[in-house]
Amino acid sequence: MKKNSWLDYLGYIIVSLLGPVIRKLPLNFGLWLGKACGLLFFYIDLKHRNRVYANLRQGLSEKYSLPRLMQITRQFYLNFGQNIFEIFYIPLIDRNYINKFVSFQGLENIDLAFKNGKGVIFVGVHEGSWELSNIISNIISANMGFPFYMFIQDQASPQLSRILNRYRQEKGCRFIQRERQLRQLIQIFKDNESVGMTIDQGGRFGLGVDFFGKDASMSTGALKLALKYQVVILPVFCLRVQGHYKKYIIGSPFEIKKTGETAFDLKQNLQRLIKLFEDFISNYPQEYLWLYKIWKYSSERTLLILSDAKTGHLRQSQGLARIISDYLKDKNIVCKIIVVEVKFRNNFSKMGLLFSRLFAYKFSCQGCLRCFKWFLVDVSRITLEKLKPDLVVSCGSALAPVNLVLSRINQAKSLVIMKPSFISLKEFDLAVIPQHDRAPRLKNIVITSAALNIIDEEYLKEQAVKLSRQCGLRTGSQELYISLFIGGNSKEFNLTRSLFLEVARNIKSLVEALDGQVLVTTSRRTSQEIEWLVKSEFKDYSRTGLLVIANENNIDAAMGGMLGLSRIVVVSPESISMISEAASSKRLIFVFDALVSLRHRCFLDNMAKQGYIYLTSADKLKEKVMQVWGHNIIPKEVKDSIIVREALTRII
Repeated sequence: MKKNSWLDYLGYIIVSLLGPVIRKLPLNFGLWLGKACGLLFFYIDLKHRNRVYANLRQGLSEKYSLPRLMQITRQFYLNFGQNIFEIFYIPLIDRNYINKFVSFQGLENIDLAFKNGKGVIFVGVHEGSWELSNIISNIISANMGFPFYMFIQDQASPQLSRILNRYRQEKGCRFIQRERQLRQLIQIFKDNESVGMTIDQGGRFGLGVDFFGKDASMSTGALKLALKYQVVILPVFCLRVQGHYKKYIIGSPFEIKKTGETAFDLKQNLQRLIKLFEDFISNYPQEYLWLYKIWKYSSERTLLILSDAKTGHLRQSQGLARIISDYLKDKNIVCKIIVVEVKFRNNFSKMGLLFSRLFAYKFSCQGCLRCFKWFLVDVSRITLEKLKPDLVVSCGSALAPVNLVLSRINQAKSLVIMKPSFISLKEFDLAVIPQHDRAPRLKNIVITSAALNIIDEEYLKEQAVKLSRQCGLRTGSQELYISLFIGGNSKEFNLTRSLFLEVARNIKSLVEALDGQVLVTTSRRTSQEIEWLVKSEFKDYSRTGLLVIANENNIDAAMGGMLGLSRIVVVSPESISMISEAASSKRLIFVFDALVSLRHRCFLDNMAKQGYIYLTSADKLKEKVMQVWGHNIIPKEVKDSIIVREALTRII
């Protein structure tokens, strides 16, 4: 027997035993127990509390402050506990109960609706004491002389549903059976009778409309019936005034607008009807059922890239964002990408935020964000507080705690690139770690051969056209361009004068042997000495097609354009990002070797072993290129994006 079946039977037994006992308790005491249970679950049901708060933040953060949203979350749980306990009292509900505890607004709208003669649909959303609402609606309908029906849908807990159906039947509720639903409905409307339906929680087959500023799936059944059979729709909203006392608000008959375009009419009317309930929910947010994944089937996602102003980190994050965007596009989901530069108050603040994260548990950031006030500059803090992302992407250790805080408070998916210091990779939904970082083998970890980047064939073509127009470079298969990317010094790498001159000598000899042209660019890390040597070697060289000194006159399209135009690429060994981008271009990539860190050595050896690059000494550079070129070797494609895309199916 499935686990859910055991839980269903266990729940059935508990409710069957508790029901008679609770009904012997005074109603006030029963509601007090409900509030106590709701409060208990507020403190222990952290997973669902996170969802409630994140939903409230998504929908109402423009109207309420973060601390106020947490207070509403608490009020929701108190209400929810009372709603559950009120189910036990359904067998005791009668006209006297309604007269004592229930007030109505807009009862005259019911008579007005039935004058149409084609039936009425009482439309609501999942709010208030929903089970009590059905029973009260049935008793009121009997008093006013109009028949009322309710739907019985397949439930995940059939045994528990048996108890509820028994309670409903004891109060005279009439059901519409799912298997002959449409035929029953048509007859109900012909007889000018009524049925109760909800329009939220459309699920996989619902229609997306704006709900608190974001596309959400809503049920179309009521609107389809109204459009086709001219049934009148009456919006109904229930709110708890205090304790047992409730107020039922019956709105005016909803005006159905028609243009003759069925799909357009359905969407526009549904949007208008949802907006009506949105206003109710906004004013009484504690009443709505925020527990479910409201925007799960939304046709739009917001992806937030956190930037630490390091170009290499940003390009890796953009590479992952592009993979995610393409993946969502295939599912007909639009991905909006936002980049925010995160600025810390000082270097101490970076460590302070990381240190504070060590003492925070998974859901402790909700309604708080004090750590942002302490450690981030106001511009970054205010920007991040306003955003409500569905996915958060970051690269590097400094931004990892910011990623976790934002993903938890918004119930967003957290994706990190590279292994962060002092934070377990298990805390993230997905970690993309290069092979040379030697990450552990976990379900949420993807091991890549190179660093992620934005390089693909479409990007290269676009940048090649842009660069050729900007710099007057000729394009075509008859042109042979050889690109040279010169980096700069780092902690464990020194691009010396002698090393560069050896590379330059080999490049010139190679270009002449192949009758090509050389495209040269430095990086912002290139030292002034090497920049001077680059200019002296290539500025007046007859076969130089392009020379870019990044610190003097950088060209945005230089990297992508040079890769797009070239068939042979030579790269210095110190930059993992630069080599990864080059290797992703499906060109012949040659890296001149030198003394680098152990981490870089591992990266270079892995890339060479897998055939993505050719590693050679500077003095053998021409010889190695000529050897590979002469064998017409097809460059090997880096397939990291495919691996990452497969991992996305587990979290999106």
